[in-house]
Amino acid sequence: MASFNKVILMGNLTRDPEIRSLPSGMLVANFGLATSRKYKQGDELKEEVCFTDIVVFGKQAENCGKYLTKGNGIMLDGRLSQRRWEDADGQKRSKHEVVAESIQFLPKKPSGSSAGSSEGGTSTASGGERSESGSEEFGEEMPF
Repeated sequence: MASFNKVILMGNLTRDPEIRSLPSGMLVANFGLATSRKYKQGDELKEEVCFTDIVVFGKQAENCGKYLTKGNGIMLDGRLSQRRWEDADGQKRSKHEVVAESIQFLPKKPSGSSAGSSEGGTSTASGGERSESGSEEFGEEMPF
């Protein structure tokens, strides 16, 4: 039987990326991502927030460490992964996380007089280059 493992998320970082080096020399970045959805329950508007741990490898990890901080918006696609280990007490532990394969940095919201700043472009973590494509594909109201 065939299977399919693809995750697409858009949200805000909940903490600065933590960058480390594997024994092989490859860089790995870890950070949290908050995604939310709004819905109506009766007459009340509610919001549900989901917090997800993200892992990024290689050049993308390096770029995340250079250009991202807590609160930045990103859009990523990747795969769901389960990590398993045994803790110091001998207990088996596991954790689900998303391994990002591609990350797009989203433009920061304009604030006051800095609306025309050059930080309004987007960048993909794999290339690290900024482009001025803007957020027209998302419209004026981003979900975060």
